[in-house]
Amino acid sequence: MTKTTTTTPPAAVEFELGFIEGLKELFEEKIVFNSVLGLKITAITPERVTGRVDMKPQLIGHYSHNRIHGGVISACLDAMGGLACMAAIGARHMDEAPLQRLNRFSKLGTIDLRIDYLRPGIGDHFDLRAEVMRLGSRVASTRMEFLGADGKLLSTGAGAYIVS
Repeated sequence: MTKTTTTTPPAAVEFELGFIEGLKELFEEKIVFNSVLGLKITAITPERVTGRVDMKPQLIGHYSHNRIHGGVISACLDAMGGLACMAAIGARHMDEAPLQRLNRFSKLGTIDLRIDYLRPGIGDHFDLRAEVMRLGSRVASTRMEFLGADGKLLSTGAGAYIVS
């Protein structure tokens, strides 16, 4: 007779409203460059973060095609990779108060970034997604996507971030 054991899956982590609001303020306002880009968070979970950037004249890279600048795409993907790291770190330390977890992000920085431009960035807004592939004690690896308003994949990114 074979004995079967069942394991209970780990409980899903849900962030407190105070942590989410603090993270949004940090990301959208205190990181001033994100504010200049108009980068906004649309969802935060420990597994994935999503955002949006609206097209505006200051972001045009090719004036005759009204195409978003490649540097804007790169900066947005880099920022979203960092945000994904913040969410993963926040989830790892749920035993701490929200403010204490938010203070952990002061040492976060980009080590390496790769962007693949797949299609021209033309549209009235763009959606972004990012997730952490591995969160180590010192380095995190991420994957990011930059999508058109129709959901078509325009660019991808992979990043490594120092987290300690």
